[in-house]
Amino acid sequence: MKIPAGNALFRRIQHARGVLLTMGKLLVLVGLFVAAIGLLVMLGVPLGRLPGDIVIRRPGFTLYVPVTTCILISVLLTLVLLVARR
Repeated sequence: MKIPAGNALFRRIQHARGVLLTMGKLLVLVGLFVAAIGLLVMLGVPLGRLPGDIVIRRPGFTLYVPVTTCILISVLLTLVLLVARR
């Protein structure tokens, strides 16, 4: 059955297709990002122990605040999402 192009159902279906296409692209990019992090870990890049990360060690207590690592991940995610929007 052919749906007329001006029909509300047709517009909803087209919108749903666009949303699914966008979601698919986002999932591929997230997968590539996770794979890239896995590759970095396998190569021995010290994610999580960068200069600027705060580590406080006391007897029976350790506080770790990954400031530099969070900034690096934030910049990388921003770049990935900027590329994804295009």
